Amino acid sequence: MSSATRLPPERLAIVALFVTALVVAQVTAAKLLAVAIPFSLPFAGATLTLPGAALAYAVTFFASDCYAELYGRRAAQEMVNVAFLMNFVVLALVWSTIAAPAANPEFASTFATVLGASTNIVAGSLLAYLVSQNWDVLVFHRIRDATDGDHLWLRNVGSTATSQLVDTVLFVGVAFYVLPQLGIGAQLGLPLTAAAGPSIAALVVGQYALKLLIAVVDTPFVYAVVGAVRSRSGSERLAYAD
Repeated sequence: MSSATRLPPERLAIVALFVTALVVAQVTAAKLLAVAIPFSLPFAGATLTLPGAALAYAVTFFASDCYAELYGRRAAQEMVNVAFLMNFVVLALVWSTIAAPAANPEFASTFATVLGASTNIVAGSLLAYLVSQNWDVLVFHRIRDATDGDHLWLRNVGSTATSQLVDTVLFVGVAFYVLPQLGIGAQLGLPLTAAAGPSIAALVVGQYALKLLIAVVDTPFVYAVVGAVRSRSGSERLAYAD
């Protein structure tokens, strides 16, 4: 098969990383984590409360920034939007497996509890994903155009910092406040603020603080991935690019 009719392995690897992290985020979102930190933050205190998907979802922004830098805005948006549709495939496969007859009903109940994402989590995560990932690609390339292609660190941190804020507010707001207020998944409802325990403000601060830290820490890895891919023969890589 000629190079013009197949994707290079590094491009496939970035897409695979993006999709893998996205699937993991989808099935781990319902668990609330409590992460102790050595200082106190407004609303969150010294313990960050955040959805279990926070780490996996942060990896998707790392992968999309690498992909956008290497293959352009249109290719990155195509990846983001195709992966959005694949979310529904994941949900259909999980829910159909839950609905299928079980050899062990007791284990099936545990299986459904662990993997059966609630309406709140699904709606919040899908909306947050669609808006924030497209925003990430847009801001990444706006910064790239404004800096004439220089300062990769700036567009990586800048695009991820703003898109992660959009993602965090939308996901937490929809899943844990707006829908419970409408009577959907009321058991997941949280107060806007609380003196102790989980709250909307605590979740937003905790999740965003972790994502912002990851955006800064992953910058050298973005440089490493982009540099490694660009070190390949230019003619070989251009055969696959847009």
